[in-house]
Amino acid sequence: MTRKSVFFHVDLDAFYASVEQLDNPDLMGKPVVVGASPGHRGVVAACSYEARRFGVHSAMPVSQAVKLCPHAVFRPVRMSRYQEMSRQVMDIFAAYSPELQQISVDEAFLNMTGTERLFGPPPDTARQLKSEVRESLGLTISIGIGHSRYIAKLASAYGKPDGLYVVVPGTEAEFVESLPLKALRGVGGKTLRRLNDFGVTTVAHLRQKTPQELYALFGKSAGDYLHAVSRGVDPGIYAGEARSHSVSNETTFGHDVAEREIIESTILELAHGVVFRLLRHDLVSKTATLKIRFSDFSTTSVQRTKTEPIATTESLYELALTMLNEKWDGRREVRLSG
Repeated sequence: MTRKSVFFHVDLDAFYASVEQLDNPDLMGKPVVVGASPGHRGVVAACSYEARRFGVHSAMPVSQAVKLCPHAVFRPVRMSRYQEMSRQVMDIFAAYSPELQQISVDEAFLNMTGTERLFGPPPDTARQLKSEVRESLGLTISIGIGHSRYIAKLASAYGKPDGLYVVVPGTEAEFVESLPLKALRGVGGKTLRRLNDFGVTTVAHLRQKTPQELYALFGKSAGDYLHAVSRGVDPGIYAGEARSHSVSNETTFGHDVAEREIIESTILELAHGVVFRLLRHDLVSKTATLKIRFSDFSTTSVQRTKTEPIATTESLYELALTMLNEKWDGRREVRLSG
């Protein structure tokens, strides 16, 4: 990564819930929970910031959300509507960068390297982008600016909602040290507990550990990862060409999970994103790959090819669940799925 590289990570704030509030103004200012209906099994797909104040968060069982915020308005997932709004947002993003890397229905990386002559300094461009999305679509976005995708991703979460945060080149390590340990991508519940048991409770403490000490706790792959991210070094988890012959979508859970409902609902959302991008770019595929990373950072994948093109979310989701059953015993905690 060169010193001149500039990346935006742009994240739509509480996207599903914000679209529900946009389409129904009576919901503005009210706690909104998108996901399964009360009384039914299922999880929270998204929630408004008003609901988050009561402790509600995504991937939480709806039964728990009802207990925490019984007066919330519960809405079903309307993925086709969210995809419609996402397409409009991404079209705006595409006008600002020749290299747009959409990583989910509500977030993307923009490579802004060399665009200063067109738009001005990156912070000014970010403010302009935020204003255009708000005025055109009525949605708020948070933007993180950094010289790597990883740092930009961390920065976008720093000032949410409606945030804008710039990590100045050369201050990456200082910025990361200011974050709580759990804010580092890839530090889930199990990893956090093991670090705490080892006397590591802050990023500064983690940085003091040698690679060999981390290897002894987590193995070489996870040890190298933690050693890098504690210093603000991009571990390359978001690397990839903006244009390729494959379409992928993955997510790292905020904490390691073993609940089947949460994993299946996440895979459904990821399938929506992949099919959305296939349709958007007029692509077809007969082959799908499922990737699972476990709490110990070990990673497994399985690939299947169908005789007919995968044309719908339902067909991809069904195939993904079949592959999931082959590679996951239902007991091991999962860190990432894709």
